[in-house]
Amino acid sequence: MQEPISVTVRFDARQCGRCPEQAKCTPGTFRSLHFPTRRLHELQVKNRADQQDPDWRPLYGLRSGAEGSIEEFVDGHRGSRCRYRGLAKTHVQHVLTALAINVERLSLQEPADGPYRPRPPTAFQQYLDKRGPPRPLW
Repeated sequence: MQEPISVTVRFDARQCGRCPEQAKCTPGTFRSLHFPTRRLHELQVKNRADQQDPDWRPLYGLRSGAEGSIEEFVDGHRGSRCRYRGLAKTHVQHVLTALAINVERLSLQEPADGPYRPRPPTAFQQYLDKRGPPRPLW
């Protein structure tokens, strides 16, 4: 059996009617509160403490290039919805959309003989420069 993510406490209208904090509460016929399980709460506390560490921000910055590409795919090209059924057709749609995004990015680049000034590399590009394959110089 899978462990629940949270415990939900639900108060109906009769219980909320006597509450002195009712004016501060959300409107509706009932109120629900969600409490994470102890294991999840301890994990959240640990992660929030880790985020205060100065070494955490550079590690998180490495994700910026990938997160930006995913966000562009989902929000800019309706990547969260698929117009086809089945894993194979969905895969084809994602590959074709990724190709279209790359073509769009390439079309926005300056020509080689133009007054091109390269942008400073992103955190993800710096990571790849240190640890990965060489970056293309187009």
